[in-house]
Amino acid sequence: MATTSVTIRMDENLKKQAETLFDEMGLNMTTAINIFAKAVVRQGKIPFEIAADPFLSEVNQARIRESLEQLKSGQVMVKTMEELETMADE
Repeated sequence: MATTSVTIRMDENLKKQAETLFDEMGLNMTTAINIFAKAVVRQGKIPFEIAADPFLSEVNQARIRESLEQLKSGQVMVKTMEELETMADE
C-alpha cells in the first residue's frame, strides 16, 4: 500500500501533550492520527461527540472578565451559595 505525507498545524503545547499521552499508550503521533482517520472512514463520522463547552459560553466569559477586573481593583465580592446557584441557573 502506497503512503503519503500529511502536514498539519497544531498548537505546540497541545502537540507535546498529545505526544506524551500517545507515548504512554505505546503509540506515536502518526499511528494515533491513522487510527483516528480509519475510525472516521469506517464510521462515516467523527468518532466522538463534538459539542460546545458551556463553561466557555460568552456569558461565562463575561463573568470571568468581570471577576478578574474586580479582583484586580480590590473589589472582590463574596457571594452566598444561594447567589451562586441563582447565577448558575441564569
